Amino acid sequence: MEESQLLGLTESDIVRYEALKKSLRGLQSPNLDPVTALGIESRNESERRHYAELWVKQEFDRTEKELKFQREVDAAWKRLMPNMLPVNMGNPAGIAHDSGGRLALFVREADCQRCDARLSAVLADKRPVDIYLVDSEGSDQKLRNWAQQHRIPAEQVRERRITLNHDAGRWMRYGNGIMPVLLQQGESGWHIAAF
Repeated sequence: MEESQLLGLTESDIVRYEALKKSLRGLQSPNLDPVTALGIESRNESERRHYAELWVKQEFDRTEKELKFQREVDAAWKRLMPNMLPVNMGNPAGIAHDSGGRLALFVREADCQRCDARLSAVLADKRPVDIYLVDSEGSDQKLRNWAQQHRIPAEQVRERRITLNHDAGRWMRYGNGIMPVLLQQGESGWHIAAF
């Protein structure tokens, strides 16, 4: 299968991408992938939307595969090295384009290993974060119990570096139904940083 087919691009897309690599865009951003380069240099809104949707689908697929593999790696650590802690090099929270803004993490209590893994990564990053429990049903006690079970540092909650919150519909508005989802505050508001 050709690279263009793997990326969901047409032959004319590849011809245009090759031309972009020889233009100012190629000098400014020499290592851009074809979908991103074509999206940035879109000629109209329709093209921009097409490439953005293609990029999101590919990024979602890539992330899903990486998360599946990471879960297997985590399980292998527990099986093979039960008394050793794994070392994580790089950005613990897994944020691709980190602007340094405050984080918001949406998780659920019930049956969500991915939620626990994302929570651990965010806590390891030691960044200010607002945690929203989407299935707390408005119960402060349920939220407290969840926080205790997940060893949320009480001193960071007192200092408001970590806040514990009931969801109240924010997850559906900002998280696009992805569970778990990590948002980051930027200049133009909240955006999905990792899932």
